[in-house]
Amino acid sequence: MTKGSDKTPIKMLHDRILCESETEAGERRSSGGIVIPATAAMGARRLSWSKVVAVGPHARSIVIGDKVLYDPEDKAEVEVSGEVYVVMRERDVHAVAAGRLGDEAAGLYL
Repeated sequence: MTKGSDKTPIKMLHDRILCESETEAGERRSSGGIVIPATAAMGARRLSWSKVVAVGPHARSIVIGDKVLYDPEDKAEVEVSGEVYVVMRERDVHAVAAGRLGDEAAGLYL
């Protein structure tokens, strides 16, 4: 993963994956267009989607560009060149969303 000539490349090891961190920590919008403020309490834990930007050589089901569903409470964040990313193991991912899955999909679409 390199974004410029002066930046050091990063290689993920083992089954680790690197994802873009969600930028909004504030209000959200429901599918019906209703604004949900950041102060609204959720009854259950809320999982998050994130885009994969790097994978280790032993990650078997995830490739760069996939969207993954994970628990943000269990995430580890790292800052690389001013950008914040999430590092996790492949086994910490609950679901993968990608067009390449085709027949493997459960019939749900984003």
